[in-house]
Amino acid sequence: MNDFGNFDWNHIRAFLATAETGSFSAAARQLRQTQPTLSRQIAALEQDLGVMLFERVGRTLEITQAGLELLDHTRKMGDAANRIALTASGQAQSIEGRVRITASDVMSAYVLPDLLREIRTQAPRLRIDVIASNDIQDLMRREADIAIRHVRPDQPDLIAKLVQEASGHFYATTEYLNRAGRPKSKQDLSRHEFISFGDDNQMIAYLKPLGIHLTNENFRLGSQNGIVAWEYAKQGFGIAPMSQTVGDATPGMERVCPGMEAITFPIWLTTHRELHTSRRIRLVYDLLTKFLSK
Repeated sequence: MNDFGNFDWNHIRAFLATAETGSFSAAARQLRQTQPTLSRQIAALEQDLGVMLFERVGRTLEITQAGLELLDHTRKMGDAANRIALTASGQAQSIEGRVRITASDVMSAYVLPDLLREIRTQAPRLRIDVIASNDIQDLMRREADIAIRHVRPDQPDLIAKLVQEASGHFYATTEYLNRAGRPKSKQDLSRHEFISFGDDNQMIAYLKPLGIHLTNENFRLGSQNGIVAWEYAKQGFGIAPMSQTVGDATPGMERVCPGMEAITFPIWLTTHRELHTSRRIRLVYDLLTKFLSK
C-alpha cells in the first residue's frame, strides 16, 4: 500500500463517507457532491491503491476486506482533519472586511450561492461583493480581489490557478425537443435553432473543430447576458450550451444528443499577489479552490 502523502484528501474523504453511509448517493449528499463526482474519486483511490474498496452485491454496496483495513486509518485522518478545521474555523470567525469576487453572470447566479453559504459559516464577519462580469481587467483596475475565469490571464502581477476542467453540454426544453425533434448526431444539430450567448461568429468558430457546423441562420435569438440567454433556452426558444453543473440541475431541461462527448472548458482562479499577505483574501481563495475543485 502506498504512502498516504501521495493521495488526494478528497479521495480519502469520499471513501470514508461512502464506508460510513453505505452508499454512493448518501455519501454524495453528505459531502455536497454529485454521485458521479464521488464515484470518480473512489475509482481514482482504488487505482492509486491497486485494490477494490467496494463491491456491489445485488442492490447493496459492501466494503471489501481491503476497504476495512483502510477504514481505520482514514477514520484517524478524518478526526485529525476535523480538529484542524475547528481550529481554522475559530480563527476565521475573527476575519472581517470586504472581499470582491468577479465571475460570469451564470456562475454568479447559479454556482456561487452554495460557496457563499460556506463563507458565511466560516467567516460571518466578512462582506462578500460579487461582480458579475467577464472582464479580467476588473482585477487590474483593483475593482475585484478574486476572479473566476475560463481563460488564463497573462498579466505578470496576477496569480492564476487551474482549479477544474469543467464539462458542458447542449440543452433544450422537453417541449422544444418534442416540437422540433431530437437530434441524433452532430449533423442533425445544424437543422435546429440555437440561443446565442453574445457573439454568434465566435461560437460558430469554437464549435466547428468539434464537428458541429452552424451558421448565423441557426441563431435567431440571444443575449450578451448569460442569465437572459439561458432563460430563453428555458422558455423553449432553442438549444443552448451550458455547464453540466447548471444544465443538469435545471428542471425541464434535457441534454441534447446525450451520447455526444462533453464540451470541456477550464476554470481558472485568479487573484493579486496580495493573496500572500491578506488573511481575508487567502481564506476566500482557499474556500473557492476547494469548492471549485470538486
